[in-house]
Amino acid sequence: MKLNSPRSNMLKFNLVFALVCLAQNLCVAQDSPPSTDAKPSAGSKPVFVDGLAQVVEAFKSDWVQHDLFVETPFDSDQDGKPDRVHVSVTRPSPTQTEGLKVPVIYQSSPYYAGMGSTSPEHMWSPRQNLNSPPPKHVQPPAIPQESKRPRLNGEHLAEWVPRGFAVVHSSSPGTGLSQGCPTVGGPNESLAPKAVIDWLNARAKGFTSVDGNEEVKADWCTGKVGMIGTSYNGTLCLAAATTGVEGLECIVPVAPNTSYYHYYRSNGLVRHPGGYMGEDIDVLYDFIHSGYDASRNFCDCNIRDDGMLKNFDRTNGDYNEFWKSRDYIHQLDNMKAAMLMAHAFNDWNVMPEHSYRIYQAAQKKGLPCKIYYHQGGHGGQPPVQLLNQWFSHFLYGQDNKVMDQPNAWIVREGKRNSKPESYGDYPNPDAKVVTFQPQGAGKRIGQLAPARNDNPNVDIQADDIQVDDIIDNFSFSVPELIRAEWSNHRLVYATPKLTAPLHLSGIPRIKLRIACDRPTACLSVWLVSLPWTNSERITDDVITRGWADPANADSIWTEQPMIPGQFRDVEFELQPDDQILQPGEQIGLVLVSSDRDFTLWPEPGTRLEFAIDQCQLELPIVGGLDAYTKAIDSSSP
Repeated sequence: MKLNSPRSNMLKFNLVFALVCLAQNLCVAQDSPPSTDAKPSAGSKPVFVDGLAQVVEAFKSDWVQHDLFVETPFDSDQDGKPDRVHVSVTRPSPTQTEGLKVPVIYQSSPYYAGMGSTSPEHMWSPRQNLNSPPPKHVQPPAIPQESKRPRLNGEHLAEWVPRGFAVVHSSSPGTGLSQGCPTVGGPNESLAPKAVIDWLNARAKGFTSVDGNEEVKADWCTGKVGMIGTSYNGTLCLAAATTGVEGLECIVPVAPNTSYYHYYRSNGLVRHPGGYMGEDIDVLYDFIHSGYDASRNFCDCNIRDDGMLKNFDRTNGDYNEFWKSRDYIHQLDNMKAAMLMAHAFNDWNVMPEHSYRIYQAAQKKGLPCKIYYHQGGHGGQPPVQLLNQWFSHFLYGQDNKVMDQPNAWIVREGKRNSKPESYGDYPNPDAKVVTFQPQGAGKRIGQLAPARNDNPNVDIQADDIQVDDIIDNFSFSVPELIRAEWSNHRLVYATPKLTAPLHLSGIPRIKLRIACDRPTACLSVWLVSLPWTNSERITDDVITRGWADPANADSIWTEQPMIPGQFRDVEFELQPDDQILQPGEQIGLVLVSSDRDFTLWPEPGTRLEFAIDQCQLELPIVGGLDAYTKAIDSSSP
């Protein structure tokens, strides 16, 4: 969960904020601020216009800043004492001088105190045959522990403190000055931010030092908390919400990893996050383990070696209890916080299925929830005005009608992220599934047309039944194969060129009938816009993608090896998307075995056969078949 994410930007945030503080004299650090019973003056109270928190002059400078250590209910490093997590607080000065009480915008992260290596020798090699043990990789050097007292991070301060919010940051367990072990999705990563929220509500203890007894109280806090964060930081928003902690009123997870299985695996297949070939959960553990030297050996042996390396099943890529325990879809029973989910349709690091699956589950639970999507890559929080409505409503009780607005905001292609369009929901309520069927010579470019059950004008005769094949070879990237005029390493099928815009919205689904000469294989499906332009713009060529192990056709928990010559049905969802294709574009279906950018690289030569006439692609199209028909025929009314 890196790629333009907190992993690469934390040091930049800290530096920028330090310069801002120096230039504007904003910050006043205090180790243990005393409480006050004075009443706030009229000029130092929050101000709202149309239900939105406004910048208040008395909140713009001389902020109160201090750090502390909150005691948690767990002992993850098993040293006989409850772990304490490092917390920093920034709040308007009237909370110190006039007794003003304010709500909190809170972010927790494993990234605040330095990050580890991403060198290739510290990653898993993709040169691995399926169902074979992976080659070992070198453990990276330990991250030197860094102290960043009192301020952990400067993110969100300049936007929200002047509007009458306190901003709180905390380092997750086993990182920086927080005690314990990093677990990458374990229970302590949910309970640590819960403890901080409990402290803000006077239900947990905070101390001035990691091992001292001098207490710090949050008597300046109203008890209402909203969490926000991107990538891993967004995951921790959701993790805290699954505890059902009182006081957490709302969360804004941005591109959150909601299941570590879905981050490192896909439908029974070992798959890597985009841009980080060879990363797996143990690599991420090493990347964030910046905590105390005294607990390092215990954490490495018990959490990484005995926990992760023995249970993550990099040989088969199947789902198991280890992965289930790190899948937040199974932990939503106690969640009650309102949720504004945010993500990008072209995020190939933390893919958009992560947000959609939780948004869908939250809707079924009846939780207040909205979703914001944009067309970029990893990261990208909702516009400030929308966040202001959200936080002002749930943390200050402003009746700004934010929940009366449509459920979905989507940034259209080529538009700024601050200018989303609203829709009744996502997927678009007017989207209807249209089933397409590949035909013809896919080694060149075959045809992709509505199936006869969707289009009575298409009649496939017995003579049209076709079996086509591909030979796996990871040496070629998928874009290279798409650009080739002919290749036996991929199959491509395309619609006619569009003559009018066509709006896709939802989750495409692929249904394939496959045979293989090996017990298992990589299976990669790309949905693309043709002609392939090789554009640097993230929205131009790839519509969406998906990956699977055909041996896991019936269950991601267990495999049924392929029997040479025997066909089986394999179907799975591609990544969610919402895109308006333009005239001149063609929708292309690409079938590949190994995907050089995402899957393992087994020895070339595996042969996959497709009963093409029995394969289908289900596309969610706004307006359904009628809209598609009009979009390829300019003479249609």
